[in-house]
Amino acid sequence: MKYTLILLLAGFTSGAQIQKEQLNLMPWPQNIVLNDGNFTLNKNFKVNITGNPNHRIFGGVTRFLRRLDGRTGLFFTQDFVTKLNEVPTAQLQINCSKSGKIGLYEDASYHLDIKENKITIEATSDLGALHGLETLLQLLRNTNKSFYFPNSQISDFPRFTWRGLMIDASRHFQPVDVIKRNLDGMAAMKMNVFHWHLVDDQGWRIEMKKHPKLIELASDGMYYTQEEIKNIVKYADERGILIVPEIDVPGHGTAILTAYPEIGSKVITLTGGTSEKNIQETAIETYGLERNAGIFTPTLDPSNPKTYQILSEIFDEICPLFPGAYFHIGGDENEGKDWDANPKIQEFKKKNKLSTNHELQTYFTMQLVPMLKKYGKELMGWEEILTQNLSKEAIIHSWKGSNEGILPGQSLAEAVKKGYKTVLSNGYYIDLMYPIESHYLNDPIPKGIDLTTEEKARVLGGEAPMWSELTTPETIDSRIWPRTAAIAERLWSAESITDVADMRRRLETVSFRLEELGLTHIRNKEVILRNIANNQNVKSLEEFSNVCEPLKGYTRNKNGTEYQMYSPFTLFADACTPDAKDALDFDAAVTEYLKKQTPENKAKVAAFFSKWITVNKELNDLSANAPLVQPILPLAKKLSDASQELLLVLDNKSVIKPADLKNLIEQCNTKDHADVELAVYASLKKLI
Repeated sequence: MKYTLILLLAGFTSGAQIQKEQLNLMPWPQNIVLNDGNFTLNKNFKVNITGNPNHRIFGGVTRFLRRLDGRTGLFFTQDFVTKLNEVPTAQLQINCSKSGKIGLYEDASYHLDIKENKITIEATSDLGALHGLETLLQLLRNTNKSFYFPNSQISDFPRFTWRGLMIDASRHFQPVDVIKRNLDGMAAMKMNVFHWHLVDDQGWRIEMKKHPKLIELASDGMYYTQEEIKNIVKYADERGILIVPEIDVPGHGTAILTAYPEIGSKVITLTGGTSEKNIQETAIETYGLERNAGIFTPTLDPSNPKTYQILSEIFDEICPLFPGAYFHIGGDENEGKDWDANPKIQEFKKKNKLSTNHELQTYFTMQLVPMLKKYGKELMGWEEILTQNLSKEAIIHSWKGSNEGILPGQSLAEAVKKGYKTVLSNGYYIDLMYPIESHYLNDPIPKGIDLTTEEKARVLGGEAPMWSELTTPETIDSRIWPRTAAIAERLWSAESITDVADMRRRLETVSFRLEELGLTHIRNKEVILRNIANNQNVKSLEEFSNVCEPLKGYTRNKNGTEYQMYSPFTLFADACTPDAKDALDFDAAVTEYLKKQTPENKAKVAAFFSKWITVNKELNDLSANAPLVQPILPLAKKLSDASQELLLVLDNKSVIKPADLKNLIEQCNTKDHADVELAVYASLKKLI
């Protein structure tokens, strides 16, 4: 009788109505209604497609089937989906009205309806259907014996049309497989624009057949062949993603000028002759690829006709590789020092009535417009390109923030008020190692600035930039994911979806699910830790990494010179990530304890202290045969010392003076060890 009751309760629990708070959807849909009952999966599950979709839907559905089968182990009998109306009796019916076009403003909406015996996805285009399939995958749940989808109705569409990720392949070259797996991650999160930063001071990354010097002299042999680029563009297209390439000009020009120094702005003055008469001549500067991070002076010469000839020929070769309607020309961080020092350029400014370097750069930028328009491309650039004479067709990429003396949203608002379309990146810089909350609560529509409906419509959306000065193919995924999933939600979901705690809850599952796409943001951490531990047990390193975060902003790379592009990125800071797990859990435990000082709450806080004391001892033992552990030992000791004293304080056994306790905790606020900081410092301060 007892066992019968247990089975009945188990059955009741598995069939209970699922609540929205239990779902792990991201981005959160615009509208969702949960109904009673479930659609239970079995090996006979099949998919049928009707309507007039693009052929990309066949690959998308096949990938969906393989991922779902991989999660459930049901051995589906349907193999590859290759044509319309292949299985009219299939349980999942997908109908698309038209073929989706890769680009902005395309209808990406879908309606998902799950009943006990049938699932339907209705979408205007196959792009919306692909999004619906991703949502369906996220809805998958299970009992102890089966997998099912909860009966529900979802109507969904994106809030913004530009939901982007930028990857910098110039500073550290990112091979094809890195790009592809991140495109898969983007598609899973319903992102639709991949901004590919291909040229900067540290390297030229595009095979050039007419200008081979660019890869011979300026790539270190690391570049994408044109066939690889075509293949990646096709791969992105199949996932509904637009690729926007970037060649950064006229600043950040070292790589181009390494191959073509004659179009550089810097001149060398040579003085010779007799003592009675000196003769001054100028010579062309020579350039070499930059190995450091930072802002450098090499800049293209806007007064030299050959500059435009070479750029025109470059665009002639590159534009056909990218069928999308947009081309990013950079335009950022040109300090104009070489322009100021070049008499010929100064004379050119006077002749053309250009009073500032900003106006000179606008002149330069406007010469590129017809080169790109020839291939049907709209010009896009970082916000420095914005002046009163710039074509209104240009897209302004807003990136500056408080660090540059700009109020949040100020430059974006200025651009839309002047009639320009804009994309926001300020607040989404994932390379800066800021916590996920700062990105999640950063909205493309600026707060506190009045914009008309028409002006708001010019805000296309946002983009997360992944600059790669401190990132290699082994670590880049951990810098992009899972935080970019939260940014994707900000760009897709309703403005009112801002519950950080709920976002973190959902993200834990979403992050783990992203691994099935080949992303390495979780698994590569242990690879790095094994290297640090010299292949010893990494448990203590793992524990310590869960309370440490990489230094934020650009403080890890002091003056841009501590790390070069060839430096090792296999150190403790490279294994650590923002939003350190135990730091978040510890803060929650401290908050609860301060609200209610029960024995249970005290025990939760004390458990962390005991763990960190043990970790310190284990790290010291580990370091006996692991030199790479040595740099973190001072930090581990500081945390251990504070933990020992705080344990005594919790038990009312401490005799330490308050000032000395405060000093112990302040020791944990150091940034002097291993390029990381203790993420628990603020929580420790709460306790005193």
